[in-house]
Amino acid sequence: MASIDGASGDYPVRYAVDYTEGRDRVSVLFRVLLIIPAFVLASGLSVVGAPVALMLLFRHKYPGWWFEWNRELSRFNARLGAYALLLRDEYPSTDEEQSVHLAIDAPVAAQLNRWLPLVKWLLAFPHYLVLAVLWFAVLVTTAVAWLAILITGKYPRGLFDFSVGVAQWTNRVMGYAFLLVTDRYPPFSLK
Repeated sequence: MASIDGASGDYPVRYAVDYTEGRDRVSVLFRVLLIIPAFVLASGLSVVGAPVALMLLFRHKYPGWWFEWNRELSRFNARLGAYALLLRDEYPSTDEEQSVHLAIDAPVAAQLNRWLPLVKWLLAFPHYLVLAVLWFAVLVTTAVAWLAILITGKYPRGLFDFSVGVAQWTNRVMGYAFLLVTDRYPPFSLK
């Protein structure tokens, strides 16, 4: 089991996926079709940063219920992403953690700059550029992994770690720029 609970110096958004040796070849073969219902559900829900930005700006508050909603929706999207990238074979649950772990520390509004939400999305622009290139590479490696799983029944560990690293990086940027749970700039790292 991958651990995401670390020392207090860790970034407030942490992501990990448990690696398994044996894979379900039939599920992997038809994954594009199997994911459609979960994708439709996720598309109907959205994480909107604008209301949180306005609450921080005018009230200097981040309501707990809104954080819980965003965290649980982000966790569902993380499970959906792991399923889509062939990292896991379990169909994404809407409420159970399964083997995809996303920890997001609750924000303390008093520690958040009330004006920074207006520009965080812009400050994260260098991350968007790097992540665009990395996500293209993830799509290529996922196609290679798809073939490898169909032939050998295993997801090559290096490709798995690369995909998880890019998803980890993406989740840190989402936590900073859109969920607005931290003012700490996300590191440029796959770790």
